[in-house]
Amino acid sequence: MPYVLTVDQRASRRNADRVPEALALLGGTVPTVLAFERTTGDEFQGVLAEPDDVVGVVLRLVRHGGWSIGIGAGTVQTPLPRSTRAGTGQAFLSARRAVEAAKQRPTRLAVRGAVPAEASDAQAVLSALAVVVERRSGQAWQAIALVDAGRTQAEAAAELGISRQAVGQRLAAGLWDLERDLRPTAARLLARAAG
Repeated sequence: MPYVLTVDQRASRRNADRVPEALALLGGTVPTVLAFERTTGDEFQGVLAEPDDVVGVVLRLVRHGGWSIGIGAGTVQTPLPRSTRAGTGQAFLSARRAVEAAKQRPTRLAVRGAVPAEASDAQAVLSALAVVVERRSGQAWQAIALVDAGRTQAEAAAELGISRQAVGQRLAAGLWDLERDLRPTAARLLARAAG
């Protein structure tokens, strides 16, 4: 079941166009059904097949900052067109409603789907993850990047020039374990939201 992400730049009238930067951030690094592309003005859209990929994209955009993110979960009309701009179906409509709702939410993200209760639950878990990601310090991100890349805490400590205990403290302060626990939960709820 595909997932449509509609992403709108916040405060775009006061700031430079950041859509090309976001497209470069996501381009070629995320498996998509339809690639991310600008749809109108300061907005872009893409279609993904896997809910865990959706979670990953959402968290990258949250870390990048400055976006309202709408996620639509449901059916799409097939065959899919070559461009997201030409796509239709429930997931596209849900993503449009979600991005408009996201603009009114503190975390600037919303989920709408075929199963509203599950979409609401997915939104709650993704919002919690967004808060975790937004509040991380640069030091926590350094430690997380190394450990996520496969280094042990001891190897990360050596690379950062700090103690292993300090790496553990950075991971704890960045709520790395909580993120790892919540990511699959968010993905499962997105799958249920699609129906």
